Order: sequence, then structure tokens, then C-alpha cells
Amino acid sequence: MEERLKSYLKRTERLLEELERGINAAGTEGEGQNSGSAEARQQEKTQDSGSGYCERLQKEKVELLTQIGFFQHERLVHLIVTALFAMLAIIVFVVAVTAFSPWSGLLLLLLLVLLIPYIRHYYILENGVQRLYEYYDRLEAMQSRAETAVLRYSAAAKGPHNAR
Repeated sequence: MEERLKSYLKRTERLLEELERGINAAGTEGEGQNSGSAEARQQEKTQDSGSGYCERLQKEKVELLTQIGFFQHERLVHLIVTALFAMLAIIVFVVAVTAFSPWSGLLLLLLLVLLIPYIRHYYILENGVQRLYEYYDRLEAMQSRAETAVLRYSAAAKGPHNAR
């Protein structure tokens, strides 16, 4: 699961960079053009591509939310397992201190050896899910900017005489 999370984080980071480049490029299209039918065609083209861009952002948001759900479930399972191992280690530690036997010491050592990788894995899952939340927030911001740009180009395409 750790490798899957890391590869998904890399994929999502690359996707966000590509989408941000796309929205920045779309935001500069159509600026400073002369009036006339060429401008109207360019604005229609920008609006159509902007609508498609908004749809792509929405699709990516849905995909990201699905993956966040999977990783949240995995995180919850590992939290429960880690907490149970920690409680068991504490109980065995108390038993080992009060009535020491070689078996209780060995069991405590075994639990600690297992607990450390569980904590590490949970740490990676928790931080990965937090990064996915940040990616979702970035997608939200991009979609808002894209929708604003589409509306702006739509209003500009109508022209100043229809803006009343």
C-alpha cells in the first residue's frame, strides 16, 4: 500500500502541474486582441476549451476523492492495528515488570519489533492522505479560476453592447 500511495502522489503531483500550466496558458489566451470576427472566434474557442478544462478538473476531483476514500480506509485499519499493538505492548510491559519471566520479555521485544514498522507505516499513510487533501484544495482553486475565466470570456464574447 505504501508504494501505491507514493506512486499515486507522484502521479497526482505531475497532473496538478500539468493542469496548472494549462490554466495559466488559458488565462493568457485572448488578452489584448483586436475587435472583430477573429476575436469572437478566438473567444468561442477559448470558452469551449475552458468548459472542457472545467469538466476535466471535475473528473480529476472525483477520482481524487475516490482515492482519498481508499487511503482513509487503509489509514483507519492501520490506526486500529497500531493502537491494539501499542496497548498489548503496554500490558506485556506491565506484566514483564511485575512478574518477570523470559517469555514475557521475549514477547515484549517481539511486540516492539512489530510496533515500530506499524508506526512508520501509519505515519506514511497519514502524511500521504494529508497531501491528497492539499491536492484536492489545489484542484478546487484551479476549477474556480477556470470557471471564472470561462464566464469572463463568455461575457466578453457577447460584447459591450450586450453587457447591460
